Amino acid sequence: MARAGYSLRKWVMVTGGAGFLGSHLCERLVDEGHEVLCVDNLFTGTKQNVAHLLGQPHFEFLRHDVTFPLFVEVDEIYNLACPASPIHYQHDPVQTTKTSVHGAINMLGLAKRLGCKILQASTSEVYGDPAVHPQTEEYWGNVNPIGPRSCYDEGKRCAETLFFDYFRQHRLRIKVARIFNTYGPRMHPADGRVVSNFIIQALNGEPITIYGDGEQTRSFCYVDDLIDGLIALMQSPNDVTGPINLGNPVEFTIAELAQQVIAITGSDSDLVHAKLPADDPRQRKPDITKARTLLGWQARTPLEDGLRHTIAYFRELAAAAAPA
Repeated sequence: MARAGYSLRKWVMVTGGAGFLGSHLCERLVDEGHEVLCVDNLFTGTKQNVAHLLGQPHFEFLRHDVTFPLFVEVDEIYNLACPASPIHYQHDPVQTTKTSVHGAINMLGLAKRLGCKILQASTSEVYGDPAVHPQTEEYWGNVNPIGPRSCYDEGKRCAETLFFDYFRQHRLRIKVARIFNTYGPRMHPADGRVVSNFIIQALNGEPITIYGDGEQTRSFCYVDDLIDGLIALMQSPNDVTGPINLGNPVEFTIAELAQQVIAITGSDSDLVHAKLPADDPRQRKPDITKARTLLGWQARTPLEDGLRHTIAYFRELAAAAAPA
């Protein structure tokens, strides 16, 4: 419940708030008139992502690692803290697991003490390399528990377990979002994810690297749509706990994505193929029936439009970095 005297304004904490998704969420919450506490240890997030918010009276930045307890007073918690790209989460896999598990324990403990709602940013990676297509929330997944991606996949699965155990044992008001591939401005240019990889290579005139045959599929959700979904889930009735898939159900092959990036950038980059990474899923597509029916939400931004915005962002980054 919002504090006395501020019936509409809430005190909202966003962990991982200086990251790609977190910074967009902080910006939206500030724009809606809330007091926002952005918490980030800046392992993969950057102050540049929230630089435009630092001078605003309703925004505060706190450098903190969620694997350690945090004692603050807030009305809602969005727990987004965790490296999300394979390059980053495999750099220190033990710390990645700690961030998902210890971070969830610490944030759930804080929410329990405050009696506030808490949202967990889970992931489509909990489905692993799915044997069911498209993926519904009832599907338990096909995850390798000891592979190179397990620190992230199993860490997020354990975090979901903790959230639902706190819900059952302590009646905590929880929300769990399973986020599918999301892209847009403020993606880290070196995060190793397919959209940013292809755009950077195309803008630099380098060959575009496709892992495997390029026929594996993904669904790409533009960041503005995803933030709409997170906020809609947080604002939903208490009996809507999730997990709820948030993503764009329109499916593309990786090769089709590469061709779109080449066409929009006007690049003459060639396509080259490399070995598919271990445990890389062949198909990934959300069933968003629950999001539509329970939240009134669906992704609305076509891939071409979202790519144009994202490519423009990376062009600006390149121009700013160029020598005068």
